[in-house]
Amino acid sequence: MNSRLEYVKRASQSVIAVQVDLQTAGFTYEKWGANQACKPGGWLVNNGGDVYTIDRETFAQTYRQTGPGTFVKVTPVWAEVATEPGLVRTKEGSTHYERGDYLVYNQPDGGDAYAVWRAAFERMYERPDASSR
Repeated sequence: MNSRLEYVKRASQSVIAVQVDLQTAGFTYEKWGANQACKPGGWLVNNGGDVYTIDRETFAQTYRQTGPGTFVKVTPVWAEVATEPGLVRTKEGSTHYERGDYLVYNQPDGGDAYAVWRAAFERMYERPDASSR
């Protein structure tokens, strides 16, 4: 793998999200080549037509509401380009990725991982402005 670099979500990249705040044990679904699980209190997210769930704690720590049902990711991520295909364990399940896709981490030490297709990552994220550090 390449070394991890810090990225921020582009301000224009908001999502539509609803918390699954129901009397349920959660649910499972198929996505990214594996079974995923939405735990009670998790968030159902529509990211430009790509629909998935995010763990309740992760969502609370990384997103800020910008309007009714709209949110933007406000915390940085650390990412590296995958040099070979593989599988990454996530809080919701697993994600298969291909060479050239991005492995993304919500924590600088590599914690809270997920994978994003290269084109989607490059559309959604950018390197932070060096002058703002």
